[in-house]
Amino acid sequence: MPTAGDYFSSKIADNATTKFFIMGFPVKHEKVKLIIGLIGKKDLFDSIQKILTKKFGLIDFESDPLEFNFTNYYESEMGAGLKRKFLSFKKEIKPLSLPDIKLYTNKIEKKFLNSSGKRRVNIDPGYLSLSKLVLATTKDHQHRLYINKGIFAEVTLRYRDKTFTHWEWTYQDYCTVEYIKIFNHIRNNFIKRKKRKIANV
Repeated sequence: MPTAGDYFSSKIADNATTKFFIMGFPVKHEKVKLIIGLIGKKDLFDSIQKILTKKFGLIDFESDPLEFNFTNYYESEMGAGLKRKFLSFKKEIKPLSLPDIKLYTNKIEKKFLNSSGKRRVNIDPGYLSLSKLVLATTKDHQHRLYINKGIFAEVTLRYRDKTFTHWEWTYQDYCTVEYIKIFNHIRNNFIKRKKRKIANV
C-alpha cells in the first residue's frame, strides 16, 4: 500500500530521460473557522446572535457594528441606515457543512420578515481557513463552485504576503482595510488556538 511520500516513476521519452513524479493522495481536510456576517438594523443583531449561539455555540469574536454604505442593494427591503457585523465561533466546523449552515441561516432570515414579507436582516455564513475566506451563496457565477443542496462557494479573500487580500470579483466592502483587519485578527486567533491544542496534546 503506497503512502503519500512514495515516489512513482513514469517513463516518458524526453531527450532519453526518465521523469519522476510524486503522486498526490487525498487527505482529510482540517476543520475551519465559522464566520457569519450580518446586515440589517442594529437593534436586530442581539436577537439574531442568540439564535446563532444556540445553534453553533459560543462566539469568540464579534466586530463592532460597521456602517454599510457600499451599496444600496438591500435598502428596498430593509430601509436605510443599515449596519454590518461579523461574528466568529469558537467551535470549528467541517467545510462540507457549509450548505446546511447556509440553509439554516436562510430560515432565520424568513423568521424575521416584516409584515410585507421583506427581509429585515441578511445573514452571510462562510468559513475562514489559514489560506482563504470562503462565503456561501445561492447564486451561481463563473468564479463560484457548486458544493451541495443548491449552495455555491466563493473564495472571497486569499491569504498572501501576511495578510488577506481580494480578487477582482471580491465585494467592495470586503476589500477595505477595516474588513481585512477583522479577518486577519480572526485568523491570528485561529492560529493561537491551534497552537494551544498542540501544546496540550
